[in-house]
Amino acid sequence: MAEEVLAEMVSTVFQIVASVGDEVKEGDPLVILESMKMEIPVLAETAGTVTAINVKPGDVIQKDDLIAVIS
Repeated sequence: MAEEVLAEMVSTVFQIVASVGDEVKEGDPLVILESMKMEIPVLAETAGTVTAINVKPGDVIQKDDLIAVIS
């Protein structure tokens, strides 16, 4: 079953850490967000393969926007 990784707050995408096709473990960073001059890592909540990264550096995202999918 695919896990959708959603934004928890309004922020800007600072850096993409994982790529489509990467195998990740629970707790691995996927992207780094920036909000109020703080860097916030978005971590994988389950192990699996990254099947989609739906953001790019510089994107401003809203709460509950889809960031990535892990299968």
